[in-house]
This record gives sequence, structure tokens and C-alpha cells, in this order.
Amino acid sequence: MKFPKVKFEHLPFRTGSGSVRIGGDLYGLAAEIRDPNGWIWAALGRMDGTRTVEQIVTGLCTEFPALTPTSADRLVQGLIGTGYVEDEAGAGTDRLSATERARYAKNQAFFRRIDLRPRESQWDAQLKLKDAGVVVLGVGGTGSHAAWALAAAGVGRVHCVDPDRVELSNLTRQVLYTEADLGRPKAEVAAERLRAVNSDVEVSHATRAVDSRAALAELVAGYDALALCADEPDGETLRGWASDVCAQTGVPWVGGGYNGPFVSVGTFTREGPCFQCVAAGEEARLPAGPPPKLGGSGVLAASAGISGNLVAYELITLLTGVSRLNPGYMRVVNLIAPDDQSLTRHESRPDCPNCHA
Repeated sequence: MKFPKVKFEHLPFRTGSGSVRIGGDLYGLAAEIRDPNGWIWAALGRMDGTRTVEQIVTGLCTEFPALTPTSADRLVQGLIGTGYVEDEAGAGTDRLSATERARYAKNQAFFRRIDLRPRESQWDAQLKLKDAGVVVLGVGGTGSHAAWALAAAGVGRVHCVDPDRVELSNLTRQVLYTEADLGRPKAEVAAERLRAVNSDVEVSHATRAVDSRAALAELVAGYDALALCADEPDGETLRGWASDVCAQTGVPWVGGGYNGPFVSVGTFTREGPCFQCVAAGEEARLPAGPPPKLGGSGVLAASAGISGNLVAYELITLLTGVSRLNPGYMRVVNLIAPDDQSLTRHESRPDCPNCHA
């Protein structure tokens, strides 16, 4: 890091007890650091983007003779390692046009707040999105919202796949279509709309079904992630295929959907328990007997939108590396009971061929 600067969203302040609080909020992003000698406060004050690490260390040693260059450098590097500091040098911005920097300014502010990993560039997360390619399988209720969010966020390549045509009943929840599109292939219309949202994104499409594990593997080849938003041939079969393909190719996947008021999303990579292991663990936890009824197939535009945006968010955190959770989990939100949310995780089964390939 050339010119350390405390991120605007995490400007530090002193507490009444003499410690330094950095992070600036009460939502799990702040840290409180004991500072009996004032070294931390002085170091953070020098991290304004105008000084190199060496200059900061020299200034600290001058102000505090008890600090050696080695201990001062260790202190500065420790603060940089917290992730509340960015590099004012802005390396990598030459890969983003002025238009892109203006378009993604709010993205950058979001990543700056939540990303607590030291980065070489202020725009590192956005550049990772720019370099990424995602297949969106199914551009219906969940998939249309997910595809829109991915394109709007600046994912470099988005490939929309769906065998269906736009129907009147789709218009209650599928955000990319209008009455003028009735009868047209969904994938084709989706691609047109996404190009209009973000001309810096390469959008392609295919009007086809995925009817085998091999077809899915072929589809994701050359891409960085899969958004699994289709429901045919059926959800369980598709998730099983995605899990197998992820194990074979290393392509991570996020799947989402809705069932009445229940909105769910699952995030899986080769580095965590696979879908089958999480599903088997959950099945073993449930009481014997018929599976519980989680509602009908009813859906509103709002529940479809939550589903698709959750899928997009999970993919964005995977692609940028800002995720706080290890992959291999499912989240469920109950829209009619806001306090009823669940995060499901289970260990990999010892004999799982996907997790122990």
C-alpha cells in the first residue's frame, strides 16, 4: 500500500475511556482499539492519503521516542490489515473509464464500507466484477431480477439462458418484460433490456433448455459463476446437477427461489459443503414423516425481487471476495414473519464424492 488513507465511512474517534473506535457504526463493522499511549490515534491521523508508510513510521518515531522503527512499522501494518484503510494511490483506475467511475461510484462506496480486506486499489472489487462472467440460467421471476442486478452492478459478461417465451402471467413479477414482449423468447428480450441498462456489459443469450448434467457443464464452461434460477426439469434435479458440476469444474453457483412467503438462496463453491450435504443434513434434522408444507407457488413482484436480488448479492460477494461467510449454506427469509429467518449449514458427509473429490 503506497498512500494509506482511512476510509471515509470508517473515520476514527476517541472514546471516553481513551480507546480509539474505528468503523463508525454499530452494525458489526466497527472495532475498538486500546490506545494508552496515543500511538494508534497519531498513526490514524497521519493516514490521510498524503503520506507513504515510511513517512508515517518516521513521523511516529519522531513524535514518540519510545517507538522504534520496527515497532512503529508493525503498528502501521496492523492498522492497514484491519481493512479500514485504503490506498489513495488508486491503482487500477486506468482500467475504468471516467464514465464507469461515475456509474459505479455508489458501488465503490458500498464496497468501501463492508470490505475489510486490504486491497491494492480502491476499485479492486469493481474491477473483479468487470473481469467476471456469470451464466443466469432461467430469467423468470428470480432470474430476471438477478440478471438486472448483476448487469447494473457491472459484471463484465452476463449470459441469459431460458427456453420459454414471455406470457401474460409473467408480467406480475418478471421485471425485464412488458406487454409488447408477449410471445417473444425471454432470453432474447432479457439480453436487449440488460444492454440498455449497462452498455459496458457484454450480454449474450441462448433460447434453450438444460436437460442434463453434461449440458449444464458445457453451459458454464468459460464463466466464473452460475446463477441457478430455473425450475425445470425440477429444482432438486437442477441443484444436484449444479452441485456435481461445481465439484468437477470449480465454478461456484448460487441458487434462489420462492415458495409462497418463503424466499430462499443457497451459496456453494468447491471450498465448502456441497448442496447435497447441506440438504442431507437438514433432512436428518427434520422429524420423520411427510415433509412440511412451506406454502404454495404463489408469488408477488416483491418476493420475486427479493429472491433475485439475494441471488445477485451472494454472487457479487463471491466474485469480489467481500463475503463474510464461508460458502456452503442456505438462507431462508419468511416475508410474513420478519423475525423468522434461518441460516442452514451442515458439515460435509465423509463419503460425499463432491466434497472429497
